[in-house]
Amino acid sequence: MSECYIRVAEDENEEPMEIPSEDDGTVLLSSVAAQFPGACGLRYRNPVSQCMRGVRLAEGVLHAPDADWGNLIYVVNYPKDNKRKMDEMDAASAVKIKRGIQKTSDLIVLGLPWKTSEQDLKDYFATFGEVIMVQVKRDLKTGNSKGFGFVRFTEYETQVKVMSQRHMIDGRWCDCKLPNSKAGPDEPMRCRKVFVGRCTEDMTVDDLRQFFIQYGEVTDVFIPKPFRAFAFVTFADDAVAASLCGEDLIIKGTSVHISNAEPKHSNIHQLFSNFPGRSPSLAAMFERAQYQYPSSHV
Repeated sequence: MSECYIRVAEDENEEPMEIPSEDDGTVLLSSVAAQFPGACGLRYRNPVSQCMRGVRLAEGVLHAPDADWGNLIYVVNYPKDNKRKMDEMDAASAVKIKRGIQKTSDLIVLGLPWKTSEQDLKDYFATFGEVIMVQVKRDLKTGNSKGFGFVRFTEYETQVKVMSQRHMIDGRWCDCKLPNSKAGPDEPMRCRKVFVGRCTEDMTVDDLRQFFIQYGEVTDVFIPKPFRAFAFVTFADDAVAASLCGEDLIIKGTSVHISNAEPKHSNIHQLFSNFPGRSPSLAAMFERAQYQYPSSHV
């Protein structure tokens, strides 16, 4: 049988690539893997039943269904434990879904100058996107500003952008965060920060930044010195961080585990409560030490 080409794609809706067959009409799995690294087989949609069917694979050779490849589009199979495709597609899809249903929230603006009015606040934040509401909190008796206020945007993407940076308002640096009465002042940052475990010494800040930027905007990467086999990565969007938690990803050929960067406060206090004297200040010092990095890494 003369050489022919079969159409292969990573997804039914993607543009296929033509893969050459062998003289006997079979296709080598290595030929598929050369174009789709990690591939372990092929499948196709049966025109009659509309169900997906697997292509027979024997000793690295793929055999045409009914002895004829036809004009079908064959979809690549990947091993279940191969995170490459899942990391690049499933996690990205999860983030898109979360963004699609995410609604904006009132953001607290900290560090406002006393002279800043609501109109000043609106004029400043309108440069980022449409503003729904602004409010400067004032003392009921004196009418003076309390040094903070609130702002809300129409688009969630605008909210993410505003939260990812500091703001110079009327000559003073201000921060925008999600208000949370039960959390400390750095809690919104922790929601966007993930812990990367099982790192190797050859992984650099640039390596981690370039890898994680495929999921969303990365605002910071921190690797402790001396090396301790872990790192922290901070995203502009907390939904990206949440979607990656619990995943095992492959970076430079090494499997790393992603988890929440938030410390387990209750466990820390419980640990130190067993020490003689049960000093709560010791536990508090330990908690602060975990996240007391240089300002550029917070």
